[in-house]
Amino acid sequence: MNNSEQDRLAELAPRRENAHKGDFGLALITGGSRGMTGAVALAGMAALRGGAGLVRLAVPEVCLDVVAVQEPSYMTVSLPCDSAGRMAAAATERILELARPAAAVALGPGMGRSAELDRLVGRLYREVTQPMVVDADALNALAGEPDLLGTGSGPRILTPHPGEFARLTGKKLDDEERQAAAVELARRCGIVVVLKGHRTLVTDGKRRAVNTTGNPGMATGGSGDVLTGLIAALVCQGLEPFDAARLGAHLHGLAGDIAADELGQVSMIAGDLVAFLPDAFGEYQAEE
Repeated sequence: MNNSEQDRLAELAPRRENAHKGDFGLALITGGSRGMTGAVALAGMAALRGGAGLVRLAVPEVCLDVVAVQEPSYMTVSLPCDSAGRMAAAATERILELARPAAAVALGPGMGRSAELDRLVGRLYREVTQPMVVDADALNALAGEPDLLGTGSGPRILTPHPGEFARLTGKKLDDEERQAAAVELARRCGIVVVLKGHRTLVTDGKRRAVNTTGNPGMATGGSGDVLTGLIAALVCQGLEPFDAARLGAHLHGLAGDIAADELGQVSMIAGDLVAFLPDAFGEYQAEE
């Protein structure tokens, strides 16, 4: 196995003078539910700051106004919802339609859990042909049917934290065992796994990279949602899934390090990661 810890990070192509928003892809982010609108909004903001040309958030109808008011630069689309304010299974066809023009799809932030959502996630995972970043409750939905993990119609990037990874594999493992299991899962299912935590591991089963940016101040609600949107944006700009995941983890952690220098670790919130992404990009590009 090639350990790519020391390999050079992927580079985004320079933007042409006559570039337009269509050159940098449409990111479709699907999630949100009553009481958890912030997660999908953070993912959308991160996708914008991550360089996607267009960002569209597909959310339950009951959440639309709350999500839309948080950031005027992304678009919003309402989906059918159940009585609890979560997406209903009837939203599946609409999401499949919205995914067709997208360069990347992200699924899961703030989605919540229900039997209907489990079916929705399973079908989207199987049928969407675009690259898909799968996080949060979408991972929990897949944990009930682990055989689905190798059935995606397009590239899949899974971003579990250790608890979500334990649910996906049905095993509680120590750090070393967990990393080995992540590599094996990626190899067996033909996916990219971003195992989040201290020294986040990125692997496609053949290559592995351990991220060295980031700090404990990032252990706060919403941090993972920012990473989801950022990786989706990098895929939109033409990076292959492994490269997008690896660069996304690096920039995410670097934004956290810059934020910690400015604000301290204790007071950091996920929105600070979005706010400092431009500085992280600037530092990364200066080092190229």
